[in-house]
Amino acid sequence: MYILGMESSCDETSAAVVRAQNGRLEIVSNIVASQIETHRLYGGVVPEIASRAHIEAITGVTDEALSQAGIGLSEVGAVAVTAFPGLIGALLVGVNFAKSLAYANNIPLVAVNHIKAHVAAAYLRDDAPRPAFLALVVSGGHTALFNVTDYTDFHEIGATRDDAAGEAFDKIGRVIGLPYPGGAALDRLAATGDAHAIKLPSPALGADTLDFSFSGLKTAALNYINHCNQQETPVPRADLAASFTEAVVGGIAKKVEAALLQTGTRTLVMAGGVAANSHLRRRLTDLCGRLGVRFVVPPLSLCGDNGAMVAAAGFFEYQNGNFATPTLNASAADEPLA
Repeated sequence: MYILGMESSCDETSAAVVRAQNGRLEIVSNIVASQIETHRLYGGVVPEIASRAHIEAITGVTDEALSQAGIGLSEVGAVAVTAFPGLIGALLVGVNFAKSLAYANNIPLVAVNHIKAHVAAAYLRDDAPRPAFLALVVSGGHTALFNVTDYTDFHEIGATRDDAAGEAFDKIGRVIGLPYPGGAALDRLAATGDAHAIKLPSPALGADTLDFSFSGLKTAALNYINHCNQQETPVPRADLAASFTEAVVGGIAKKVEAALLQTGTRTLVMAGGVAANSHLRRRLTDLCGRLGVRFVVPPLSLCGDNGAMVAAAGFFEYQNGNFATPTLNASAADEPLA
């Protein structure tokens, strides 16, 4: 069976073909049209510009995905599309295109939750994990812990109460003059600094919760930068990058360890754009090694938004008979995950 996956929740327009065969999911094609260079001019994603870019790209990336896969629409068993959450204008482009494509060609349509899709990227590994496991989704828009009891059953057990880790990385990176996307540049700069040079608060909240809060950490970093500016002293960018990264990574690791002990699960899956962060990968690799827990992360190419992860998530929704109708609408907010 071939699944056509479509993603347009933020600033990547993507279409992919995934083949489900003999209990395995295999990427046949995965085309991503990135808008990074466009949004770099503004230091972040501009929703209206993103939506227009999706309109311009979506037909082309879909044609290319099918062509690269060597199949026609008659061979597609299901069309899966990210319907929520995300930027509403961007989502509407993908949802309406996918609805039209599926309806015109009499192909089943599946709505996919963007968070589930990130986790489903792990199912595209040769050694794909099987539920149940603990999932950490960490990206520009989300930072949350889920008890995944089945391929389509997610139960949130902890989450950020304000900003996401990726947004915090990008914001501090932008303020200290790093190129967009700030998070990736901050990751590289942090490797050259002293992680203990600047004292910053942890985003991990109290012992009675698995939740995070990144707003206070961001404020503390911004106050430090402003203090340096007022004193007319250069901001030690490498030390700040290292100290800020240490605070984020340490806070996440603290709650991940608590969640692993609380749930008793023996597998941790980390997914989302920030899953590419080298410092977070190392810290959680060490943590899982110490606890005897299997640590699974998608390939770097699948940590960002892409159609292949949407197709993988869509396959399991298809198996469960969770089909969408032509009245499907996009939603900027999170929908129920269970």
